[in-house]
Amino acid sequence: MALPDAVTIRRGVPAEAQALAQLHLDVWDDAYTGLMPQEILDERRAKVDERIERCRGILGQDEPTWLFENAEGLVGFVSIGPTRGPRHRHPLQLFALYVRAGYWGTGVGYVLFEQAVGDRVASLRMLANNEWAISFYERQGFRLDGSLDEHDEGQHARMVRAGTPPS
Repeated sequence: MALPDAVTIRRGVPAEAQALAQLHLDVWDDAYTGLMPQEILDERRAKVDERIERCRGILGQDEPTWLFENAEGLVGFVSIGPTRGPRHRHPLQLFALYVRAGYWGTGVGYVLFEQAVGDRVASLRMLANNEWAISFYERQGFRLDGSLDEHDEGQHARMVRAGTPPS
């Protein structure tokens, strides 16, 4: 499937929290079925109202969440913000970049990435066993830095974009 001509990439707004929450649930199922315990995916679906409120808060932040939309509806999204936690050398963190499985390999993820991150120095955390994502981010200049954290859904690895962060 090629990247469709009639698309919109725009900043999401709090009024779209329900649509974003549904997309987020769907893309997690697409991306993580078989990579994390199914109970975690099921539990997320059982707490839709909490997910909607969380999305409303995210969409109300200063840092934008960019949405990719076509005639079929929301296809993907990307969220960025200041890096959280101690010892952060990279001022920008990529918190989420997800695309519906039917659009994998079409360029949607790349377009969203370019909109949100571009060529800036950044970091991200992801499931350590997600080879598809590791490959995508390596093509964007990121490298695994050896940092691992254990979470309920599995081990998370950190990737960083090569370069010198601004002073």
